[in-house]
Amino acid sequence: MTKPFRFGVVAPLGTDVPTWRDRVRRIADSGYSTLLVPDFPQAQPAPAPMLATAAALAPDLRVGVWVYASPFRPAWMTAWEAHSLSLLTDGRFEFGIGTGRPGIEDELRERGLPVVPPGERLTQVRETITTLRDLDGPDLRTPVVMAVRGPKARAMAAELADTVNFALQPHETRADVTRLAHEVRALGDVELALHVPIIGDTVAPFMASPDTNPAALPPDSFAMLPDDPAAAIEEIHRRREETGFSYFVFGADFAETLAPVVAELAGK
Repeated sequence: MTKPFRFGVVAPLGTDVPTWRDRVRRIADSGYSTLLVPDFPQAQPAPAPMLATAAALAPDLRVGVWVYASPFRPAWMTAWEAHSLSLLTDGRFEFGIGTGRPGIEDELRERGLPVVPPGERLTQVRETITTLRDLDGPDLRTPVVMAVRGPKARAMAAELADTVNFALQPHETRADVTRLAHEVRALGDVELALHVPIIGDTVAPFMASPDTNPAALPPDSFAMLPDDPAAAIEEIHRRREETGFSYFVFGADFAETLAPVVAELAGK
């Protein structure tokens, strides 16, 4: 069934803290459902303190991590942190988790952490979500977003997650992405999220590789949206109708540009 539109913003700390706080307040006033932060150790503050700060600044805004990289922490620690955020924000926390971005093996080695194969990382994800459900108990259910790619991860997401986000490469074709989306929706009634790192010809920080070249991508790449609001609205409608995506996540640099789009579509 068609899910209602909702919109999230990935808001890393790009300048000083007061400027970031002001940005959080503006995002909250622009109709977005969720403010998200990345999990990039050392390049950013830890996600939990950032989200606790954002939740206090904007009491009507959902907050979440886009997304926790499972190899960085023991499963129980990630689950405990997620449960705590969910409890302390009165259920406004959205738990995003995946097995880690490309190149995470080098990051793990730099930090003296074990480098485990993808299959074990996926087992970590399952253990983390299962522990979170146990901690939540019968009176709290923290929404889970899984970032997935391969068939085993997609099947797990259909089983355990509320929302599925595909770990896509910008150059992937519309037909390939549509096939993945249809396969997951055939497995379960999940919300599909689309990570959109490029608006017009600009790439958002922490949303795609810095060397991403929009001009080299297919014109119908799901990684891009036009910067004209009317054209963006038309394309977002198309993506939901043809593929099932209803939760769209943008970079904070585009939040004000896309505010008219969000105002038009939120809740529809």
